[in-house]
Amino acid sequence: MTGENQTTAVDGAAPRQYADGHPLDEIHYIEAKIILHGGRFTCVQNFFDFAKIVRKVAKETGVDFNQDEVEGMRPQIREVLFMDTKDFKLYNNAFILRRRINYEDGFPVGDPEIVFKFRHPDLETATLLDVRPSINGQYRIKFKEEVLPLKDRMGGIRSLYSHNVEFKFHPTNMSEDPTAASTLVRVFPALAPVLAGTKEHVQLVNRTAVEEVLQQLGTLDFGKGVLAASNVSVWRTRGDQHQLVGEFSYQMRMERRADVSAKAIQRSNEFFCALQHAAQDWVSLGTTKTGAVYRLKGAPPQSHE
Repeated sequence: MTGENQTTAVDGAAPRQYADGHPLDEIHYIEAKIILHGGRFTCVQNFFDFAKIVRKVAKETGVDFNQDEVEGMRPQIREVLFMDTKDFKLYNNAFILRRRINYEDGFPVGDPEIVFKFRHPDLETATLLDVRPSINGQYRIKFKEEVLPLKDRMGGIRSLYSHNVEFKFHPTNMSEDPTAASTLVRVFPALAPVLAGTKEHVQLVNRTAVEEVLQQLGTLDFGKGVLAASNVSVWRTRGDQHQLVGEFSYQMRMERRADVSAKAIQRSNEFFCALQHAAQDWVSLGTTKTGAVYRLKGAPPQSHE
């Protein structure tokens, strides 16, 4: 996990800014993720089987794991749709565009949510990319350090930096054809270098709608006030219910990255690495959930993950 916050003024210099003078976004989240074999999840009990491993490793590494607040909670269901050009121009340039909608009792609830993100292994590159949309309405910026296992062996750590914006999908946000490159460039100016001047349209990636089943597991306490809600999920294709991948994750939020206790970060890292070894029969190295969808039908695109 990274050290000092990248947007803090140095030696009295003014903080750096985007083109319109807005201060650069700062990391406010650390999200640790371990990708799991999708075939491990065939019933709800499998979520709690994995929770037993989490509880055991937490105890061994001196991390409190409180499950009281999630007792009796049922899995949440969401539909996730990834959109891209036929030749994956967005993903090949480190962009991800997806639509999510929650389901309750088998029916969609609320407005769909648009998530636009730029994900890159270089912190400076991720920071300088302005993801703010041009819409009439509210949006939320979420800049995360994503902590992942190494691609080729258990027990390590690597980081990706995910610069996200989220907003509710309304006709007033994208009143023109929402799949047209011209609309996307207007709404997401960051896409201009990729799509400007083209007449392309985005479509459902690999014609695949993803169903996410997510179970909250409880809160991990790494000490010094650093708490992280954890969950485990499985992604499967709608229709044939093919299990794509599972994922265990936990997320901590902070006002300033530099203020987070080094001891708490160390304890999180120790827990994260130990869990990989303890759950090695579950772990799938070298991919992400998004990557699994893009590679579903072969011909893998270029990846910045």
